[in-house]
Amino acid sequence: MFFSTARMTQIILKQSNLLKVALYEPDIPQNTAAIIRLCACFGVRLDIIEPCGFLLDDKRFDKVAMDYKNKCILKSFRNFSDFKKNRKRIILMTTKAKKKYFNFKFKQNDTILFGRESAGVPKFVHNSVDYKLVIPIQKNTRSLNIVTSVAIALSEALRQNSNVK
Repeated sequence: MFFSTARMTQIILKQSNLLKVALYEPDIPQNTAAIIRLCACFGVRLDIIEPCGFLLDDKRFDKVAMDYKNKCILKSFRNFSDFKKNRKRIILMTTKAKKKYFNFKFKQNDTILFGRESAGVPKFVHNSVDYKLVIPIQKNTRSLNIVTSVAIALSEALRQNSNVK
């Protein structure tokens, strides 16, 4: 389903006051496709900060994302500077944070940012976000898969803001 430019502008303006998920330079197309599906199912906009480790317009990526790519409001940004413009609060999910996600009060217009699967985010991104949160895991483990992390953090943010329909 395709929308006119005017209709997409209305949709994006309506979405600007809602929670958003953002991916910083994602590496793995299968993970990004699963996050597109997650965002489509929950009605949450997905922002992708490029460059990616794959082409967003590649037919193979479309095949992995299936029809959810058309059901997700997806916006890409050339770089972090473009992404950061006009943001209310950016919440970085990182293994390097001390504050636990379930002790944080998410707001409706927050953007929850996730780093690259291979490297997280660079120091300048860490230094320019509003909050850093962690999903606590066992000490003898490194990290969760990014799709699992997005599902956990987004579910809590939606629960707190009663956005689940």
